[in-house]
Amino acid sequence: MRAYERMLNYVKINTESAEGTGTSPSTQRQWDLVRLLEREMGELGLEEVRVSRFGVVTGILPAAPGCEGAPALGLLAHMDTAPAFSGAGVEPILHPDYDGGDVVLPKEGRVIRAADFPVLAQMKGRTLITASGDTLLGADDKAGIAEIMTLVQELREQNLPHGKLCIAFTPDEEIGEGPDHFDVAAFGAQYAYTLDGDVEGGIEYENFNAASAKIAVTGVSVHPGSAKDAMENALLIAMEINARLPAGAVPARTEGYEGFFHLDEMDGDVAAARMAYIIRDHDWEKFQEKKAVLEEAVRAVQAAHPKAAISLELKDSYYNMAGQLRGCMHLIDNAREAARRAGLTPFTKPIRGGTDGARLSFMGLPCPNLGTGGFSFHGPYECATVEGMDRVVEMLKHLTALYAAL
Repeated sequence: MRAYERMLNYVKINTESAEGTGTSPSTQRQWDLVRLLEREMGELGLEEVRVSRFGVVTGILPAAPGCEGAPALGLLAHMDTAPAFSGAGVEPILHPDYDGGDVVLPKEGRVIRAADFPVLAQMKGRTLITASGDTLLGADDKAGIAEIMTLVQELREQNLPHGKLCIAFTPDEEIGEGPDHFDVAAFGAQYAYTLDGDVEGGIEYENFNAASAKIAVTGVSVHPGSAKDAMENALLIAMEINARLPAGAVPARTEGYEGFFHLDEMDGDVAAARMAYIIRDHDWEKFQEKKAVLEEAVRAVQAAHPKAAISLELKDSYYNMAGQLRGCMHLIDNAREAARRAGLTPFTKPIRGGTDGARLSFMGLPCPNLGTGGFSFHGPYECATVEGMDRVVEMLKHLTALYAAL
């Protein structure tokens, strides 16, 4: 079975995660994929297949004969899809021999416009995979799961060299909780890779430092006819806070290593308003400065509105893994060589987000990230290609062979 065929099965299972449920996995529906993967891993011949009470699925592919001395290598992907857009009722569509132009989706009148997504130009002539327009596709990260499973199948069928492979599939990566209950010591890998990037050939080992911020504003609500010197409109106060942040430091105006403030949610009325931000920067000092800027904005607006009450809850989420990987850059060098052997042009770029690998690297398991052949994640314009996924499997075969030779 090819990787894309596995993915087409997985994306039909709704695995949206959700913040604030207090459980792991955060949603019961993720268990449907957990149980499917548990069964498939056994059928593929993986040993020690286990499911933790927190929904982490693990298994071992023992080293091929003659490769027992190779370092144990981990491969990980996450099962959940982003709660930012619906993952229920996904209907994947194949577009053979894609012409490089706009893609009209059958639902919600949506069109994936080539002008808006320049990466599509690279996909001309391939078989493009999309959703139908009213859901995301789920290639993030079911493409990664499918590629790891297909790798295991092909390593066994083709008797290819490989050391011990430790496989894991985690819940709740999209809400930053994937490694919360991950047992690094029990996993048994010396080094690992997450399969959670976008275009094939991508190798990522620098990510944002990240924090979340929740702001609650309690205003003073009175009849607008008698509001003079009495009303404190919580919505307007919230807008004042946002206006004190740098206007250009938002996702739509930044790229590469540039950080940002992202107003992710805002709701309320005159009496009370709520805002949720994510704060990102690759540079540690600039990350600290951004948090301080938000804190000062809240202090200044509170001072200007003494009759209102403003609270700020600021919490770090994860950190840049680049420093954790300085002593094992062979992970990057070998990934680049594996990409070249698979006919890909390797490229490195900073992750404008985070992965389970970032946190795992700080937990003692060096873990850069590899592209999966998907792109435009977290919404209805998400895509993957059959050929890109095949190339990722080939890259993984070369990567495991390189470590088998050590």
